[in-house]
Amino acid sequence: MNPSLTALPASPLPAFHLRLRRLRRARGLKQAYVAALLEVDQSTVSRWESGALVPEPEVAERALRSLAAGPSDDYALRRLVCTSSEPCHLVTDVDHRLLAVSRPREIDWRRSAGDLMGTSLWRFATPEIVEAEERLVELRWWELAAPPPVVLHTSEGCTDGLHILAGDMVWERVWLANGEPARLCVPWFGAAVQAARSVVV
Repeated sequence: MNPSLTALPASPLPAFHLRLRRLRRARGLKQAYVAALLEVDQSTVSRWESGALVPEPEVAERALRSLAAGPSDDYALRRLVCTSSEPCHLVTDVDHRLLAVSRPREIDWRRSAGDLMGTSLWRFATPEIVEAEERLVELRWWELAAPPPVVLHTSEGCTDGLHILAGDMVWERVWLANGEPARLCVPWFGAAVQAARSVVV
């Protein structure tokens, strides 16, 4: 493995407050319910969502994981991704948990996706993916139910045996049957229809 390709994201997932609010509202939950679930005061949840208080990374991860919906009945969507002839994958929008992956993407990754299902792919992010994720705030990604697709370019990267090839990709918001926002990640060359309404980051 080329050590120059090995890099960990420089920061935890950005904009925790907006992710938490988006997920809570998408699930139709009250702040008081979230507070009880996480064993904190309702005022703490309110301060988290306003950005006035930022929890420790492990607390933020636990909060998002606790609010994540259980398995959904999105078999058709997952099947479409898994059987796609293009390299693509589907993750949860708020924390990048892997939900489905096509065989061509798995080949690109040079790693079996079996042990990655249900875990966050954020730790594999290249610097360009980290930067694009940070820019989602200014694009109002977390405020809009149907934000325009985002186009980004990433360099090659390899972390913990998962390879990311250099190239352009599109992130597009989709909604799961359980009310959770998800993100479809497809190559730019396969997304010509989306190109006209996409935002390049």
